[in-house]
Amino acid sequence: MKINEVEALVGITKKNIRFYESEGLLTPRRNSENGYRDYGESDVSALRRIKLMRKLGLPLEEIRQMLSGTHTVGDGMRRHLVTLQRERENLEASAALCTQLADCGEKLEALDAQVLLEQMETMERRGTTFQDKQTQDIRIRYVAPVVITVLTIGLMAAVMALIAWGYAADPDAAPPPALLAVIAAIPAAVACGVLLALVQRIREIGRRELDDARKF
Repeated sequence: MKINEVEALVGITKKNIRFYESEGLLTPRRNSENGYRDYGESDVSALRRIKLMRKLGLPLEEIRQMLSGTHTVGDGMRRHLVTLQRERENLEASAALCTQLADCGEKLEALDAQVLLEQMETMERRGTTFQDKQTQDIRIRYVAPVVITVLTIGLMAAVMALIAWGYAADPDAAPPPALLAVIAAIPAAVACGVLLALVQRIREIGRRELDDARKF
């Protein structure tokens, strides 16, 4: 089966399917004739199981352990129930504080935030975890694309420097200046392309497309 057929059968987008492949949760075979992925019934079944576990909120690593047979379904669910219980307690604590503020008729600018923050800090010391949207806002994975871009641009700069060195070392044996300029323009174009790709990737991460891919 092609990925479009799998997408229709399971109800998981192609982006999600490829994401699970990159995470090693799915390993479809390759067609020997054209090298394309060839999905089978086992892959469809695996994706349905992954979709089920993700809808229940299990993390990828737990699903990985279950798919490999290291953990049984019961093992994974018992651990997940502990997590859900902790989350429920945290939500109840948040709901109680929100209920306390629901009767507040003041505008935000008149609210004594310091008193409430100290109350929350006391609750956090007792084990409560609040939904820190500020932390989530800055939890953006820029490192990998930036590193790849820097390495690629550095490599292209080294190639251009090598071309320049070769021309300076023996100008008589070098290609004509026009041809040399074309040759040097190739790594420069690659570097510019990678830089533009980085900008686009940062925008995608900013739109939380990566988080969307991890959802199911």
